[in-house]
Amino acid sequence: MLYPFMTLADETEIVHSESMEKDGKEQVKVVIEKPVVGGFHSAVCWLPDYRWEAVQGFKPDEIEAYQGMIQSLSHVIIDLARDGGFDRAANL
Repeated sequence: MLYPFMTLADETEIVHSESMEKDGKEQVKVVIEKPVVGGFHSAVCWLPDYRWEAVQGFKPDEIEAYQGMIQSLSHVIIDLARDGGFDRAANL
């Protein structure tokens, strides 16, 4: 399941998974989707490694900007992933 995290001014959506164990360590999947004419640009970033995969349509400088944003917010994303997203965290 993916949880909403942030919508940017250009309608780019950033969502995250629940915290999961993968390869013996905690990981969180962050998905970025930006609407464009005819579809979406998209990318996946795995925390805490900041490993990018499935990058489609984004230029390297865009990924670099998203990387900086995700790095500055990764502690929040990981905490929310552990708690089941904003909605669940707000009700705890």
